[in-house]
Amino acid sequence: MHLADFSCGSLGESGIVGSLMPVAVGAGLSARLRKTDQVCLCFFGDGAANCGPFHESLNLAAIWRIPVIFLCENNGYAMFTPQSKTTPIADIADRASAYNIPGMVVDGQDVLAVFDAVSAATVRARSGHGPSLIEAKTFRYEEHSDCPGDIAPHYRAPEEVQTWRKRDPVELFVASLRNSSVFSTAEVDACRAAVLTEVEEAVEFSRSSAMPEPAELFGDFLVPA
Repeated sequence: MHLADFSCGSLGESGIVGSLMPVAVGAGLSARLRKTDQVCLCFFGDGAANCGPFHESLNLAAIWRIPVIFLCENNGYAMFTPQSKTTPIADIADRASAYNIPGMVVDGQDVLAVFDAVSAATVRARSGHGPSLIEAKTFRYEEHSDCPGDIAPHYRAPEEVQTWRKRDPVELFVASLRNSSVFSTAEVDACRAAVLTEVEEAVEFSRSSAMPEPAELFGDFLVPA
């Protein structure tokens, strides 16, 4: 929950639900003041769309025409609670109309559909027309996390999970690549094998590495002069 890499534009994550939406607006405002063509892409879930910062952030971004894209990854559940129990509308994207900005629903299992929607919103933001709200309908196959308190049985029917697994976004994208003339089947298979090898090597490196020394907890802090 605390990964960040400023070198590639990743400003970080937070365990506080909805807390990074105002940060995204600030990042977008920074880009505009610095006169760059940067656009901030803010990811959050359907549960976070019911938090106060969601409404505050969309409102301010709309008024100031901030170059930010709010992308809701709606997997239908806020941990264990289905969306129908917490949200009176079927589509989070409908809330965009309250702030006079575009709101669109896309198939979150379709990589190219998401790419097209975000690309269009990026062009809009760079043209000075402000933010957009994109809702990607998707699904979470596994538990919310591996923590014991984040695992609850029987809140989803096994049939629901299996139905969504039939539309795995990776498999759908691989199928589209196989059917296109851009890459050959051999190239697709080679790419997939290389990625799997890279992941396996990373996992093995992590498991075989020694635990860090306690003193490393105090490294990389910014100490005031």
